[in-house]
Amino acid sequence: MLKCEFIDAAKLKEMILSATQFLDKHKQAVNALNVFPVPDGDTGTNMSLTMLAAAKEVQSARSDSMAQVTSALASGALKGARGNSGVILSQLFRGFARALQNLSQITTSDYAEAMQAGVDTAYKAVMKPVEGTMLTVARVAAEEARKIARTQKDFIEFYEQVIKAAKKALDKTPEMLPVLKQAGVVDAGGMGLLYIMIGASHALKGTFELDSTMMASEGCPTELKFEIQPQENIEYGYCTEFLVKNLYPYVEEGDEENLKERLNKLGDCVVVVRDNDMIKVHVHTNMPGKVLQLGLRYGELSSIKIDNMREQHRHLNEIGVEGPQPPDDVVEKQFGVIAVAMGQGIASIFKDLAVDFVVEGGQTMNPSIDDLLKGIEKVKAKEIFILPNNSNIILSASQAQQMSQKKIYVIPSKSIPQGIAAMLAFNPDLDAETNVQRMTAALGSVKTGQVTYAVRDSSFDGMDIKKGDILGLIDGKISVVGSDISEVAKGLIDNMVDDNSEIVTLYYGEQISEQDAQAIADFVSNRYPDVEVEVHFGGQPLYYYIISVE
Repeated sequence: MLKCEFIDAAKLKEMILSATQFLDKHKQAVNALNVFPVPDGDTGTNMSLTMLAAAKEVQSARSDSMAQVTSALASGALKGARGNSGVILSQLFRGFARALQNLSQITTSDYAEAMQAGVDTAYKAVMKPVEGTMLTVARVAAEEARKIARTQKDFIEFYEQVIKAAKKALDKTPEMLPVLKQAGVVDAGGMGLLYIMIGASHALKGTFELDSTMMASEGCPTELKFEIQPQENIEYGYCTEFLVKNLYPYVEEGDEENLKERLNKLGDCVVVVRDNDMIKVHVHTNMPGKVLQLGLRYGELSSIKIDNMREQHRHLNEIGVEGPQPPDDVVEKQFGVIAVAMGQGIASIFKDLAVDFVVEGGQTMNPSIDDLLKGIEKVKAKEIFILPNNSNIILSASQAQQMSQKKIYVIPSKSIPQGIAAMLAFNPDLDAETNVQRMTAALGSVKTGQVTYAVRDSSFDGMDIKKGDILGLIDGKISVVGSDISEVAKGLIDNMVDDNSEIVTLYYGEQISEQDAQAIADFVSNRYPDVEVEVHFGGQPLYYYIISVE
């Protein structure tokens, strides 16, 4: 059996790349551990994209320089961090990297202390750490690693024992969080962390082989590279490429043609090629998030690459949907606003409410910290308010706030209706502190309803849920289960409207017709004649309706 008492920069680099590859392979298994059976279980995707961003920088670092490898790990993970799980993971790596950066060789004791430094950093980054999550798994693993390192100097044996400790901690998470026990799952972030450790162990044992397709320097298969000709007006700004692997059982031969037809509605230069159990996709689009959502319906995404063609040819730095851009020499205004949203209609609504920049993202596709930072740089204002509009993006926004040179205020909006309510309360003639108070207070003035579908069988709060059932949620809690979208939407509204309700607003998604949405509005008008009803095209994927009740 292989023996080693230390690892060097080259071996640490291999461990990071191996961990990334292993997590990417198993990210859908992590996604499936989502407590709620709704189609936004994105923990595995967020952690994988965070790791891929880190691995991309690590791959370019010198293999003989511990300082370069650790610095690349920390900076890559932080810039690429997506969602709460990705941000926490980036903080684990940040503390870990700092503890190792000045070493030339790492012993088991060094590694254990670095794990503890990562845990300390991550706990400080989370305002209210919750036990029974990936933080617990990381903490227990670090504590056990320090104990094991006192007597175990062989790195392979040490790491195997640490993995066993992490697995034991993960198995206990349902006992710490009742919501996990009720859903019958372990913590998804903790599982993702375990996959990272298992993947790293493959490099230690010498069984790691780099997947050159997944880890290509530009993040995409060479067969899908296209040369973009310079032009002044680019109708579709994002060159979006990816592989769809591990196709779902219901994907039959010829289904890729249906995918191609859908993509043709979202852009041009569409190429969809099937090779056995893999589909290669290329498209120029203005809605890369929606393209990725389409791909997810066929299987697992890999080798994702999104290039901004306008940036390449005009040296711009766009990542979302902007309102009218002022001249380059315009003086910075005092206040600007950034909102995160998914769906062309919802983005337009935010722009109409004077949001300066809309970062594309939301359910299943959380923007990275780097995406938010680029948005901040695009807004020509001294002070900027960020509306995350999703609980899983608030932590990323807070990290962007700390990293930006500008004065940033994060309004902790958890839904699109909350974000819209906050914008209605925003007044550029008032000072920043007053606006923070007004916008934050407005979050509590609305109830958010969502109509979506179940992605797996489940039992929750006494309700038996089958895969494919239509679900109605109120502020994130399942309220109605049924088989018909319209009936569930009506039942959800009945549960949301009370004597104090004045306005019901329907934002209908990409799969809903205007006629169907208007039928729901007519139902509300007839049943609640004193309540005003508004209908807007949202264009959001996955969620048939987003409903606001004020």
